Amino acid sequence: MTIRILLLCFFSLGILCAEDIQPAKKELNMIEKIVKSDAEWKKQLTPEQYQVTRHQATECAFTGQFYNMKEKGIYHCICCDLALFSSEHKFESGTGWPSYFQPLNASHIEMKEDSSYGVKRIEVLCARCTAHLGHVFEDGPPPTGKRYCINSAALKFKVKVF
Repeated sequence: MTIRILLLCFFSLGILCAEDIQPAKKELNMIEKIVKSDAEWKKQLTPEQYQVTRHQATECAFTGQFYNMKEKGIYHCICCDLALFSSEHKFESGTGWPSYFQPLNASHIEMKEDSSYGVKRIEVLCARCTAHLGHVFEDGPPPTGKRYCINSAALKFKVKVF
């Protein structure tokens, strides 16, 4: 009750404005999770898509359908269709995988530490369905210095006119 009164006082005095209360606003925009059984994912995905997204496999370099794609559009999660990356943020990294310097929306991805194969990396996951997308590295171009190295098998592309 006292917090409510204090907030009302701050608002009326112009000390606080609606933009100052971002955490409460942010919580309302949380992504609703999609959970499916292993059998459901296997039925929906190709064997390669299933291995990459559900079991953290990696497609071979220079073999994915999007690593050299130049069309304008949005890359979505192959599992749940969440918009993840824009062609406007894509760059040629020379690694053989599609690379982006930032996600379309930071709340659409999650990151977690991955120490598989004895190497410390940061895994990139879809925030809606936890599909493994790839990894993020600190050797990308400006303005972020990040390289989101993403498997083509984890993505689908939708053409968009910018």
